[in-house]
Amino acid sequence: MWPSMPLTQLHTAMVALPAHKRYGLAFGLGALAALALAPFYAVFLLVPAFCGLLWLVYGAAGLRGAFFAGWWFGLGHFSVGLYWIANALLIDAARFGWLIPFAITGLSAVLAVFPALAGVLARRLSGDSGGLARVLVFAACWTLLEWLRGWVLTGFPWNLTGSALALSDALMQGASVTGIYGLSLLVVAVAAAPATVCKNQNWGGGYRPTIGAAILFALVWAGGSARLSGVAAVGEDTVPDVRLRLVQPNIAQQNKWKSDLKIANFKEQIAMSVADGTGAAPTHVIWSETAATYLLSNDMAVRKAMAEAVPKGGLILTGAPRSTPVRENPFRIWNSLYALDSAGGIVGTYDKHHLVPFGEYMPFRGMFGLEKLTAGSTDFTPGPGRQTLRLPGLPAVSPLICYEVIFPGNVVNATDRPQWMLNVTNDAWYGISTGPYQHFDAARFRAVEEGLPLVRVANTGMSGVIDGYGRTVGRLELGSKGTLDSVLPKALSATLYSRYGNAVALILILLTGGLGLVLGRRKNARS
Repeated sequence: MWPSMPLTQLHTAMVALPAHKRYGLAFGLGALAALALAPFYAVFLLVPAFCGLLWLVYGAAGLRGAFFAGWWFGLGHFSVGLYWIANALLIDAARFGWLIPFAITGLSAVLAVFPALAGVLARRLSGDSGGLARVLVFAACWTLLEWLRGWVLTGFPWNLTGSALALSDALMQGASVTGIYGLSLLVVAVAAAPATVCKNQNWGGGYRPTIGAAILFALVWAGGSARLSGVAAVGEDTVPDVRLRLVQPNIAQQNKWKSDLKIANFKEQIAMSVADGTGAAPTHVIWSETAATYLLSNDMAVRKAMAEAVPKGGLILTGAPRSTPVRENPFRIWNSLYALDSAGGIVGTYDKHHLVPFGEYMPFRGMFGLEKLTAGSTDFTPGPGRQTLRLPGLPAVSPLICYEVIFPGNVVNATDRPQWMLNVTNDAWYGISTGPYQHFDAARFRAVEEGLPLVRVANTGMSGVIDGYGRTVGRLELGSKGTLDSVLPKALSATLYSRYGNAVALILILLTGGLGLVLGRRKNARS
């Protein structure tokens, strides 16, 4: 049929390119795939990106060529998807600006090893198979390597492929069963299926895999739509007698820790906390990560001042550093969340346990001779781990600070299930860029996976309230200053994912890869 002809010709032209042009093309395809993520959601671009990648991986002369096809794809993908880390180095450009090309290229080059290994593994397992077998094996290998990226060397599961489905509340619902990794498996398999329309090199030249992929995608959407059709409207099923005020002061990172501005910033947030709002008065006020730039545990005067912002009978929750008492050795400091009552008393704390390398601590400090990006020269100390806090007037909560929210299956204490999650963060580091949008979507997926509402409070945005279906109840936009008064949605029943975590996705990966291998053997047996 006619549509197969140009695709076959395109495949022929691509695999005939000299090596440097093939790798340049792979880089461009990876960059194209990054545009499927927030805030662009150009999901249709994943089809040419993954079809092209498969043709390059399986059209390479050997495993070495497959590796570099995947690596250059990954380099392009992560360079475009993570360019915003340059903004963090510009906060103190005199000290760290020179690191920008090394940081972006270096991090992208390391992360690109994962798609490179996916290409090698897929090529090794199904190099002589037919087109559908290749698609299934590749999708399984890609997702397996994404899962490994989520925990190897402390993990960095940012911009997982399934995140592209955040464009639709209905498509997100599958995360309640399989988690984000299951959705990554779906997206890669569906996007790569049209590669089989090509008639060259055993790709098949047929349309059945593409039609089947489209039907599968439609079924996932329909299932998600059906799940949402029978539930209360956004913002209706809520916790009684709880009214939250999220404070987003939009303080530039350059001004956050300046001694001559700290008091003014502090007073401004108190004023925003007590200002008249819309609707019922808040019962609890929430500030962002390190919104209080003082060691609250050691400074009763500051806590007394903050108590002015506490609603009657309520609490104020804020991010702030916490340290060992004065003159105690060794001196240690934590990135923490505090809950203060109307007397300035500390009724609960949580210490961040998953720290950001180079940002909150310097790995191999003696080797690099560099300081961390955050204020102060002392590395932060990790907290003991996931924790469920019980605070007066609130359901049990799982606190998450900054990028702790991006780790699937590692956001709540499984033995002490909370009723909601609270993510305080400071995305001022990343300016007006794609980073905060991607961070917000990660939070939405954690809500769907766990079936728990999630409240996100960010210094510069985006702050918002998300229900257990991943739907946004209310949001403050990036780069804006303001407060958001909101209800707290109720928790859903435990999801399949909250019970079994990533085991469901891993089983699907094995089944998908296994089916691909079986199909490949049958094809070879008929040859």
